[in-house]
Amino acid sequence: MIQFTLWDIISHLLIGMGWTAGLSVAAFILGSTAGMVTLFARISPKPFLQIAAKLYIEFFQGTPLLMQLFLLFFGLALIGIDISPIITALIGLTLFTSAYLAEIWRGCVESLPFGQWEASASLAMNRWQQMRYVILPQAVRISLPPTVGFSVQVVKGTAVTSIIGFMEITKTGTMIANATFKPLLVYGLVALGYFLICFPLSAFARRVERGLHVTHSR
Repeated sequence: MIQFTLWDIISHLLIGMGWTAGLSVAAFILGSTAGMVTLFARISPKPFLQIAAKLYIEFFQGTPLLMQLFLLFFGLALIGIDISPIITALIGLTLFTSAYLAEIWRGCVESLPFGQWEASASLAMNRWQQMRYVILPQAVRISLPPTVGFSVQVVKGTAVTSIIGFMEITKTGTMIANATFKPLLVYGLVALGYFLICFPLSAFARRVERGLHVTHSR
């Protein structure tokens, strides 16, 4: 049995925690960009764009993230495309994030009164100008709490990437637990690591939501 001191365990888990945080941030940024494109397709007046965006969203919301990662990691290998665990994890989480964010944002856009569209149209704005100057500024305020809240799910989703060998905090914890035979200690520290990342995000989402409620009540 390999001898690990408590500091050895913590230091290795901190490295894994850094990979977890880095993957979460990268996937959220890229997923937000792809999600915005999907949103515009989803609310487009062109039926084929709406259908394509809806199928995209339904697929990634209707299948487990683990299955999506397997399809990417092993499916591409079957056709001769070798892809590393980190790239697979990033692509998989980006697609997963974009589908959910697109649907969250669509709900926020559609929650605005239809009169906002009519009023902006009466000012001779085209659809892009309506979205940019009238609809999106209002929808962004509404979408902040659920968007920040969903970022917690992205962080938790990184744990699934351990299945394909990505060395985030869960995979690191599993390897240390197997080497030290101290699963309770190791996984307790892993849970603490996730808490330290997720709790500030959850608290920020609640704070933003309370702030918006106060603003609306005035």
